[in-house]
Amino acid sequence: MRYLARLSFVLFLAIVVPRLALAATDSTATPATTNPWSAYLVPAAPNLDAKGYVLMDAHSGQVIAEKNEHVKMPPASLTKLMTLYLVFNELASGRIHLDDKVQISKQAWQTGGSRMFVKVGSEVPVEDLIQGVIVQSGNDATMALAEYVGGTIPAFVQMMDQQAKTLGMTDSHFSDPTGLPEPGHLTTPYDLALLARAIITQFPQYYHFFSEKWFTWNHIRQPNRNRLLWRNFNVDGMKTGHTESAGFCLISSALQDNTRLVSVVMGTPTDAARANESQALLNYGFRFFESAQIYKGNQTITQQRAWKGEDKYVQLGVSHDYSVTIPRSAYPDLKVTLSIDPDISAPIAQGQALGSINVYLKDQKISSMPLVALKADPAGGWWTRFIDAIIHWFHNLFHKNKPTEVVIGENHS
Repeated sequence: MRYLARLSFVLFLAIVVPRLALAATDSTATPATTNPWSAYLVPAAPNLDAKGYVLMDAHSGQVIAEKNEHVKMPPASLTKLMTLYLVFNELASGRIHLDDKVQISKQAWQTGGSRMFVKVGSEVPVEDLIQGVIVQSGNDATMALAEYVGGTIPAFVQMMDQQAKTLGMTDSHFSDPTGLPEPGHLTTPYDLALLARAIITQFPQYYHFFSEKWFTWNHIRQPNRNRLLWRNFNVDGMKTGHTESAGFCLISSALQDNTRLVSVVMGTPTDAARANESQALLNYGFRFFESAQIYKGNQTITQQRAWKGEDKYVQLGVSHDYSVTIPRSAYPDLKVTLSIDPDISAPIAQGQALGSINVYLKDQKISSMPLVALKADPAGGWWTRFIDAIIHWFHNLFHKNKPTEVVIGENHS
């Protein structure tokens, strides 16, 4: 009996006590805050009457505020941004042109919903069809462009899904180019913000189409359904959407003091609500946040030893201007570090990633950017490679092969 009593006590210590300790630890843990910016007297994001939303900085891709950002939802005509992305990509590559004439098929002409009112068998320039998609949300114009770019609608839809993966839209699946309700045709506020940002940053030459307030075709003048274009001079795009299942949706973008924000609001109850909630979200972003430039594009930030190349050192920088979005009072708390590959050998291609830039706010990492070679460095001659191989061997013998960390501090721009 004494043996059983001791055994029971040991089991109590081994099983019950750790669980009690774990429970005590859990009960005293600090709950996760819903406002990551509270240290800077920034209020929580507004409570919008929407199923989901995202407020993103267009320069850095940072999410400033969100609700259900990764929850899949029907996007309605916000889908048309993916159609337009593919069209813009074809235009930028020179495979199609704005003045190309697109013959309107019967399938495009008879597509229901909002329309540009193109006529079957007619030939319409690509530029006019783009305006019909953006301003009038024309499903007929959308289908015509999809057929022109993809050859067939099924082929174009495959291109939409392929492009989504390339852009990092991992929670998106497209079933048609227009956004009319289809089984499995779903995306998320975050994915749509990525798409909108990609259009803004990759195709600035076509962005002006999104700010047009009116467009006339076939003697029918229609207004842009984006109410913010009419009430807020900072807003210059992008797209509305509505179906019964999706509710009223709006992707809007605005520029103020060199800060460009993208707002994605999905599943609001009315046309007025999607505009009002989007306005509230943009107001929040511009009131409490600003963009801080970390480095300018194509300028040397640092240099690193390059082995076996024509040049002894490789110049490192970023391929385009690099900014982050932070609370307006937070700039003194920024810290920038460079993590550089310690073993760089030629040949080196221009734009090749050879490290990373890491930005911290109060020791919390908020952004990262590849550190790239600003110009190519081809392999040197045989004698250069031979001598560098020997020096490199002795260098590695006495140095640990780990990334070089360089702390830049707050005076980084």
